Amino acid sequence: MKARISLLIGLMALAIFLGFIIFSTQEAPVAAELTEEAAGPELTPEERAAVMVDNEKGLFILVDKEHPITKEYIPGDLSPIAHFAKDRTPEGRFMRTEAAVAFDTMCDAATAAGYEIVTTTAYRSYDFQASLYSYYVNLEGQEWADINIAQPGTSEHQTGLAADCSSPSVAYELVVEFGDTPEGIWLRDHAHSYGFIIRYPKDRQDITGFTYEPWHIRYVGVAAAAFIHNNDLTLEEFLQDYFTKQ
Repeated sequence: MKARISLLIGLMALAIFLGFIIFSTQEAPVAAELTEEAAGPELTPEERAAVMVDNEKGLFILVDKEHPITKEYIPGDLSPIAHFAKDRTPEGRFMRTEAAVAFDTMCDAATAAGYEIVTTTAYRSYDFQASLYSYYVNLEGQEWADINIAQPGTSEHQTGLAADCSSPSVAYELVVEFGDTPEGIWLRDHAHSYGFIIRYPKDRQDITGFTYEPWHIRYVGVAAAAFIHNNDLTLEEFLQDYFTKQ
């Protein structure tokens, strides 16, 4: 089923790319201010300073079923990714510039270590996500789609900070088995060094709202990614514990 999703993403993106010409210059929303006292492990002064800078860049925008973004939001600084599955269509080749540079740097490091990791899709527009969601509602039913496919406006891909990764060992598809491949294990163990987290980890569906996706990574900056990884947190837990409520 995940293979079918991956193939459909490629086909849909081709059509949508024809209208994907001008990027919006909207600024990314930012999280609330950092709390003075947190419930979890304490940020060091250096970590705290770095997280504050990254927050101002909009790297901690939370997009999920409870925190949707508007149809009009398109990142204003989208840049192409070099490490992209060759059979996929152009729209998904983009991420916000800082994330795109970090992604390619990470993939270069993986290649040097003997692993080929690419993205099959990164940025997705609101309209693309709407088409994808509607297709699977009709094919698999509402309940299945709500668990496995983000509704339009609730997908992190629209932020330009998320990417779906794969490798030749799973035929460049998006499957849970990717997490047990050498490439998936390398990604899990090293992504945080480049500012990425495994966004939907195993056994955290009650927190994230999504089942385990070892292929889906999210850029949050090196300081936050390392902290989240080292303390076994989700993005939701990090934001809840370290940021004031808006």
